[in-house]
Amino acid sequence: MLNLANAFVERGSRVDLVVCRAEGPYQDRLPAQLNLVALKAAPPGWARLLILAADPKGLQSLLWPVLLPLKGEKQFRYLPDLARYLRREHPQALLSALTKPNLMAVWARRLAGAPTRLVISEHSTLSPDMSLPRGKWKWRWRFSPSLGQRVYPGADAIIAVSNGVADDLAQSASIPRERITTIYNPIVSPTLVSQAKAPLDHPWFQPSAPPVVLAVGRLCEQKDFPTLLRAFAHVRAQQEAHLMILGEADAKRVTFRSDLMALASQLGIADDVMLPGFVANPFAYMARAAVFVLSSVWEGLPSVLIEALACGCPVVSTNCPSGPAEILANGEYGPLVPVGDDAALANAIISVLSTPPERNRLRARAARFSVDYAADRYLEVLLGAT
Repeated sequence: MLNLANAFVERGSRVDLVVCRAEGPYQDRLPAQLNLVALKAAPPGWARLLILAADPKGLQSLLWPVLLPLKGEKQFRYLPDLARYLRREHPQALLSALTKPNLMAVWARRLAGAPTRLVISEHSTLSPDMSLPRGKWKWRWRFSPSLGQRVYPGADAIIAVSNGVADDLAQSASIPRERITTIYNPIVSPTLVSQAKAPLDHPWFQPSAPPVVLAVGRLCEQKDFPTLLRAFAHVRAQQEAHLMILGEADAKRVTFRSDLMALASQLGIADDVMLPGFVANPFAYMARAAVFVLSSVWEGLPSVLIEALACGCPVVSTNCPSGPAEILANGEYGPLVPVGDDAALANAIISVLSTPPERNRLRARAARFSVDYAADRYLEVLLGAT
């Protein structure tokens, strides 16, 4: 979203970045011309009443996932202020991203009665999440097809970040497939290329050091790093190598890092595994890694896979829904393996380490996911040209 915002500003548009919380590690990447709008939270009861007011005939669809849970979705508390923003500013177009903000955007425009053109974008497949049991993933489990079917058509246009996400959304929410436009994420930019060339002072990336297997992502169930650790144990049994995972767990998963390191110890690979946490410039690591691995259970269009290709890094990925098969052209630009199969993942890693692909060919593939191309396509949809 920041890449899009930067591109829109460069094209002369006035852009407001509307957020629930103005915090996080990317704050220093906001362009000076971008207007940051931080919404204020309302009491939960008031937000729920406004959701019902936005769709009084949708009580049956709203009741279980939105209105009845004792612990309501925190993001929905920002709905009243989003509606006020639309009434006050009357932007020409509003682009939302991710499931809950998409719902909020539809409800807020109805409440505001603003003439704003509304474009929502879905960034991940919904059906794998809905098949999960109750528990940690309550929101995804509660996002019923009837809710998506009722709310999403209220947008003027719907964007999916891959054909796999588009197909899944059409099926899971019963939305006509022709209503959904696929636009790949704006990933590759001159800034990324420049950051990949930045110096990296780390002993694991010295010329004489063993090859580094790299992964990047939040420490969470979706990324399935336990399978990656088991795969790396197979790799390590056959040759010297290091595994580095860049990323941090959120506040609700404070034990995830220690759990991963405990598993590494059980597998006997702890000395060759490092979890440095979040790093501001992962591209310098990607440019120097021997292989980048995506072990996810599900995705939408995994940006890190494209970023690794743009850095010229050989890649291995699970063939999860969705995105990797589209990015890698069904394995032409990197091996695809079944989800959760540590033996297959290990074999693919060993194969790439022994016979790495030509790096310039990987960079050429990544160029198809440029910021300029995506920004032009998004502007066409936002302005109603398509």
